[in-house]
Amino acid sequence: MKRGYFVTGTDTGIGKTTVSCALLRSFSRLGLASAGMKPVSSGGDDAARLAAAGSLPVPPDLANPYDLPDPLAPHIAARRAGVAIDAGTIVRAYENIWADIVIVEGIGGFLVPLNEEQDTSDLARMLGLPVILVVGMRLGAINHALLTRDAVKSRGLELAGWVANRMDPGMQAFDEVLEAIIGRIDAPLLDVVPFDPEEDFVIDVSKLA
Repeated sequence: MKRGYFVTGTDTGIGKTTVSCALLRSFSRLGLASAGMKPVSSGGDDAARLAAAGSLPVPPDLANPYDLPDPLAPHIAARRAGVAIDAGTIVRAYENIWADIVIVEGIGGFLVPLNEEQDTSDLARMLGLPVILVVGMRLGAINHALLTRDAVKSRGLELAGWVANRMDPGMQAFDEVLEAIIGRIDAPLLDVVPFDPEEDFVIDVSKLA
């Protein structure tokens, strides 16, 4: 039976793709057919990186239904491209990916708009997947982590785990900030991503239910 996880972050540029690729490699090493999905991309090579990290090839129209050229919020990038993002189209694409594990990487933060009526949290809710939260470890991380935790839970979604991404090697009080988040999020810390991780970096998925 197919399992899936929805990867979101405390902000844009926070390391969701790095973590999603690490999750794909981790599940693949367990012998599971893993596939990545980037429902909406707006500039960048996220979809290509996910495809390379997964063990199962997926047609582009399923893996990346909306590939927008401008590096902007998805609803703005879509408007400029003359495209209307439909969450239902994304859900149908997900349902047609045949894999043991599908890692769905969100775009931007958890509440970024997809169109005039729906945001990323609506997509996560429609997919009904457990959420993995990527926390960018920098000044403000505690507040951003807890706000996103509350947003996930208020939508009735399971926060399956979180990952701390060490974005600044010189961050002050890193250990204290990490402990503060651990004590306030009722979900396991899966791993700490080191600053500038190796390409084959993997995450401990044994903590996921």
